[in-house]
Formats: sequence, C-alpha cells, structure tokens
Amino acid sequence: MQPQVLVLNNSTKRESGSRVHYAVIQAAKAVADIIRTTLGPRSMLKMLLDAAGGIVVTNDGNAILRELDLAHPAAKSMIELSRTQDEEVGDGTTSVIVLAGEMLHVAEAFIDKKYHPTVITRAYNKALEDALAVLDKIAMTIDVKDRATMLGLVKSCIGTKFTSRFGDLIADLAIDSTSMVGVDLGQGLREVDIKKYIKVEKLPGGQLEDSHVLKGVMINKDVVAPSKMRRKIVNPRIILLDSPLEYKKGENQTNAEIVREEDWEVLLRMEEEYIENLCAQILKFKPDVVVTEKGLSDLACHYLSKAGVSALRRVRKTDNNRIAKACGAVIVNRPDELQESDVGTGAGLFEVKKYGDEFFAFIVECKEPKACTVLLRGASKDLLNEVERNLQDAMCVARNIIKNPKLLPGGGATELTVSATLKQKSSSIEGIEKWPYEAAALAFEAIPRTLAQNCGVNVIRTMTALQGKHANGENAWIGIDGNTGVIADMKEKRIWDSYTVKAQTFKTAMEAACMLLRIDDIVSGIKKKQAPGAAPQKPKVEQAEDADNEQILPE
Repeated sequence: MQPQVLVLNNSTKRESGSRVHYAVIQAAKAVADIIRTTLGPRSMLKMLLDAAGGIVVTNDGNAILRELDLAHPAAKSMIELSRTQDEEVGDGTTSVIVLAGEMLHVAEAFIDKKYHPTVITRAYNKALEDALAVLDKIAMTIDVKDRATMLGLVKSCIGTKFTSRFGDLIADLAIDSTSMVGVDLGQGLREVDIKKYIKVEKLPGGQLEDSHVLKGVMINKDVVAPSKMRRKIVNPRIILLDSPLEYKKGENQTNAEIVREEDWEVLLRMEEEYIENLCAQILKFKPDVVVTEKGLSDLACHYLSKAGVSALRRVRKTDNNRIAKACGAVIVNRPDELQESDVGTGAGLFEVKKYGDEFFAFIVECKEPKACTVLLRGASKDLLNEVERNLQDAMCVARNIIKNPKLLPGGGATELTVSATLKQKSSSIEGIEKWPYEAAALAFEAIPRTLAQNCGVNVIRTMTALQGKHANGENAWIGIDGNTGVIADMKEKRIWDSYTVKAQTFKTAMEAACMLLRIDDIVSGIKKKQAPGAAPQKPKVEQAEDADNEQILPE
C-alpha cells in the first residue's frame, strides 16, 4: 500500500463532485428566496441595516442584494447577476435572480440521476436560443413619440415599485427627462446618457407631487457676492470657465528678493493688473453669468460685480458639463481664448432660490436642453432614496424603449408563452438532452407563479388555468394582473415589458445557471492562517542603530 501524500495544505478545505453541485444549488436557491417576495406590484419591502448603521427600505432586487454580506461564493456570484442586470438595462433585477434560482432548482433532479452537468448546460443553451426566438415572434413594435403608450409602459414597469401609488408622477418625470437628453445618432438610433446628463437632486421637504423636471440645470451654489450680484437674470449670457480667476501662483516655490520698496508696489500692481486683464477679457463679451470650476479672488469678484455680472465659483466638473449641454455654451480653458460662439445664450432664466437652509442656483427654461435636472421633493430622506431608485429604473426603461422600441406582454404572459412553446419543441428533441430542455421550459413558469403567490390567490388553480390558455403557444397576451391576481389580457390592462429587459433577463439567468452548474470543485482557505493558539506577534520597536542596515522594501 502506498503512503498517503498530502498535496493541499492542511488549512485548506476542498469539496468536490456532486456535493459541490448541491451546495451551489442550495446557495442560489437561498438568494432567490430572499428576494422572491419583492417581485410584482403586490411586493413586500425589505428593511436592511447597512454597515454604517443607516437603514435601507426598498424592494429593488439589486439594492437589497447589494447590502447583503454573504459567505458562499456561489451566492456572491448570484448577486453579481442582479448588478449586471442593473447596469445593463436597469430593470428586472429581481426576475433575473428568481429565474436563475429556478433553473438551478430544476437541474437538481438531473444531478440526482447522475446526469453530467455539460449535458444539462447544453440543453439549457438550446432552450435559451429558442426562448429568444419566441420573444422575437411575439414582440410588438411601438412608436416612441406616442406618449400614452410610453406612459403605459413605464408605469407597468414601475407598478411593482413603492412609488406606484403616485402613478403617473414618476413615469412622467422619467419620460420627460429621457426624451429631453436623447441625442440622435442618425439611422433612427437615439442615445440617452442617463448618468452624465440627468442629475437627480433630492430635497427633503415639500410633497412628492412637487417633484418636476427642470428644463435646465440646478446646482447647490450661491453667487459669490450675494449682496452685490443679481440673483435673477432673464435670458442670461453664460460663460463657462475651468480656469481660476485669481492671481497665478508659481508652479513651484518661488522666492523673490526685493531691495527697493517701490518694487514691492510694482509686484502688487502686477497682480492687480493681471486680474483686471482677465476680467476685461471676459467682460468684453458682456456676459451676465460667469461660472468657473476653480477659485475666484475678491478682486475679480469686485470687477465682475461692478460690471453687473453674477459669478459662481468651484462648480463641479460634471455640473459644468451639464450647464454647457443645457444652455449651449462651451467650457473655455483660458479667458484670452474666448469667442462669441462660446457664450451660452440658450437659457431663459438664471435664478438663485433658497430651499431649507441652502441656496440653489437654477439655470432653467432652456431652449433645447441636452441635459436636465430632476428635482425630487419628499417627506424624509429614506423616502427620497427609494423614489430615486425607482426613478432610476423608470429612466432606464424609457431609455431602453427609445433605443429599441419593442414591447412584450407583462404579468408573466411572456414566460408562459415561452414555456408552452419550449414544451412543444421538447418532443422533437432526440437523445438525453430532451429532459433538461423540458425542465428549463418548466422553470420559466417561476415568474408567473411567484406573481400569483405574492397576490395571495390560489397558486395551483391560477397556474393550471394559465397553462390551459397558453397550451399551444397561442393567447400570448394572457397573464396575471399583479394587483388582483385575476387572469386577464395584458393588452387591455396595458401591462407591458420592455423587450430589451426581458431578453437580457433570460440571457443573464440562463448563462449564470450554466456557469454555476459547471462548478465541480470548491477550494477554500488558501490564505496562510496563523496557527491556532499562537500569540499574535508584537510589533517590533525600532532602535536608532537599526536604521543603517534597514531595507526599505520588505523582503
């Protein structure tokens, strides 16, 4: 008999084979169960305490999972799913986890029967291709300019959120802001950059109904000298700079020795003249508002206010970019290079208003703004944070529709159609892959089933009735009305889903399930651990004589 050879370190734990598969599936199911109740309009909210001791109250799948601290590696990769979904399309973060969890759950039976994971993943990939083909078949194209349809779509997407009770409000904000900042790329394509050009400002106080989209930009700044400068200017000419309006300090330390007293005066006068020149170059263009990202000295402030110009200083770069997009100005690096074309004349009103204790500068009523600010008012910070998350989702949905104007039925109807079609197709598949393929078809029913559960209706009865309606892949638009749990026609109820979101959900969930199924070994504890019971090493105190033979870099 050969002696036993230790390959792995003692402190490492290794699991392999079917135990890993079961562990991975358990972990994925656990994550899916956490957020299963947050799917659909009758969803529950989750309250989480974050590390800083603050609370997060939300039912946005991604926001919940982001706050969780999980130990199992497979559960961590499930969390990545909802983050990918959130970054890619902004909605469907909960569905993606529920679907991936279900896909793994149905695979468990095959692992029991000693199927090889590759066979299961091959069947799943085939099912994914067919599912996407079904989506293409039942999708309907809409006109992006038809506001009623757009409203219906965005509303059904945020109907599952906390703000659904404020109905059209959030949907209106989302559609207004995204259609404002859309840029035509030609060939009928439109690009909407939500992150850069739509700023959401949350101001506690007031009512939610006071929230609105500004046709322009708002920044948390007051004019530099409130007593001397105008706080309201109609049709302002705006100049944007990203250079300081103060005396240039030397790049490195400069020493000047002055022998005669007059030279000191000359130096001071040079500083003053430099600033006066700077201001003269700017005032040549008769601006009303000057915004700079850097500092603005008292002297410059004096010259500007004397000429009746309002100035804002130390504005963030992102804000400055938004102002440029909104009023049509160009950000200038050096005042001596200013041209008439750099002056922004697109804004209709510059105004400083006070909300609570703070002053906000508004540059609004722009002619054709390509950047905007959504102003949210509400009772408390938590409420505003949740509204902002919902608005973010709504804006992403509006953006997806502008990019790809195709709709699918909501309320679980799409999944049921896909499921029915795949069940039919499974009979024509030969060989061992037939069974996992059929199981994948069944897994799609997880979404309508969860919807029914969250409504509190009789799940089995509802699901049987729905499967009967969808039996041969017809009645593609019959689904569950998430509020009442009644089986209804989604076209009449205007419960729609964006094609981009659905397709992305299916792809992400399937690919993740395949990836997790192919894991057959988990090795943990690779870090060097201190021996148990050993006292922690004391920090070494350095003596003066050690300094000579000390090496800078630790060996």
